[in-house]
Amino acid sequence: MPAEVTVFAAREIVTLNRSLPGCTHVAVREGRIIGYGGAEIAAEFGGTVDNRFAGKVIIPGFVEGHGHAADGIVWRTPYVGFYPRTGPDGQKAGGFKSIAEVVAHLKAEAAKLPDPTTPLTAWGFDPIYFEGRRMTASDLDEISQERMIVIGHVSGHIMNVNTKVLEACGFSRDSNLDGLLRDPQGNLTGELLGPAVMNRAARASGGAGLLRKMDAPAYRTYGQIARRVGVTTSTDLSNALTPAIVEALLTATGEADYPIRIVPAMQQREYAVAEGVARIQELRRLSSDKLHFGMVKIVVDGSIQGFTARLRWPGYHNGAPNGLWYVAPGEFEAIAEAYHTAGAHLHIHTNGDEAADMATEMIGRVIARHPRPDHRHTLQHCQMADAAIFRRMATNGMCVNLFANHIYYWGEQHRAITMGPSRALRLDACATALEQGVPLAIHSDTPVTPVDPLFTMWCAVNRLTPAGRVLGEGERITPLQALHAVTLGAAYTLKLDHLIGSIDVGKFADFAVLDDNPLRVAPEAIKDIPVHATVLGGRVFARQ
Repeated sequence: MPAEVTVFAAREIVTLNRSLPGCTHVAVREGRIIGYGGAEIAAEFGGTVDNRFAGKVIIPGFVEGHGHAADGIVWRTPYVGFYPRTGPDGQKAGGFKSIAEVVAHLKAEAAKLPDPTTPLTAWGFDPIYFEGRRMTASDLDEISQERMIVIGHVSGHIMNVNTKVLEACGFSRDSNLDGLLRDPQGNLTGELLGPAVMNRAARASGGAGLLRKMDAPAYRTYGQIARRVGVTTSTDLSNALTPAIVEALLTATGEADYPIRIVPAMQQREYAVAEGVARIQELRRLSSDKLHFGMVKIVVDGSIQGFTARLRWPGYHNGAPNGLWYVAPGEFEAIAEAYHTAGAHLHIHTNGDEAADMATEMIGRVIARHPRPDHRHTLQHCQMADAAIFRRMATNGMCVNLFANHIYYWGEQHRAITMGPSRALRLDACATALEQGVPLAIHSDTPVTPVDPLFTMWCAVNRLTPAGRVLGEGERITPLQALHAVTLGAAYTLKLDHLIGSIDVGKFADFAVLDDNPLRVAPEAIKDIPVHATVLGGRVFARQ
């Protein structure tokens, strides 16, 4: 006996399928799409019509192509960001406008801890919005000199720590390590740049911010966060994938009511190359419908707003020194070659244009020596790439996933401080990427910015800053292009476009159910469309 067919009816269905771009009914059997069209589909397949979405708009489920499931764990610690945000519990947090406000808030949080030596960690700090001096260890010593204090920046690339942490890590003015920020007298300020020094502080304090180790409850929380904004598939795009973390992934995604599919990327820096190649091969065998292994993340540079990204001439607009190489250029080529020849799918973090230029050139060399059809190696963020870099990416068969949300959250700061008024216009140049033939996705980098694909679409379509400035009008893309970039385009960069990303026969029945059609509302209203529900493999998850 064939399994039962359910036919979902809607006011309108956007398929992203050229053969039938719009329809009103989609038939589902065994969690996959069996047909789509008008009301006659029900008779054609003998299915039961589900009319609960009859007044709504069904689109392919959103694909968050650069997110971090750490969004499900960071909220266990205080959020101290500039922008107010809503946590998984529905409570508002953040909105701090000065160092003094952050310190006062953390003093209150420290008073809640039962033991005066328990470390206090917080996340989401972003000093680029504050005028004047940077936060120092002395500021955090005001909170406590007995307990370790660690504040992760929202970018995930910088930390501030108090003296207790510096001492626990063995950091002093005599330490000869990159990433230890110093004052004019050569004393450590307590600001730590990059993974080498940040990881030591995280270990000393028991974990902090985006460096905390994931568990099954954290993955469950992230699934609920993502589902509420219409996401049905998300990456976890920087994961040590230790046995304990993999077990947590298997546990959460193996639950029948887990609402999203997860695509983790193994963090390259956690393994020696040969060990990492063996690990990714081992992990592939654990893949399932809800869990897809095979990607490797290489982080080349840092954060533009944290001044740790690598920029070409003329460098930072405010004269700050160039950023950090997390992987030296000479080392990168050998690492990329090892994983490429092993069949891994590379996702490469490059924020600055010097980093994007280097990675594109060296991936090109690797491909020339070891041709591999359809590798789809992807530059992530790639925020300052120009037309020449995109042209070479297209020649190399590479993809790009641009951080469109940056235009809103840091556009004014990039214009005034980091990039200047001219270069900031090409920030996250979606139109140029498409013009040069590079497959495009756009993303939130959650929890760096909140996961919300409709907002990410809005950013790419309108390119508005909080000041109401259009930052690079020529780089605006159409709503259809933006919708493609958060569905089928993102699925393509994950090598999952045969399973997800559009409404087509044989694909998973993964849908986002909206109150309106993002292709028909005014462009400025895209971000305000409510998400009514999601459907994953034919199972309905109502928005709560």
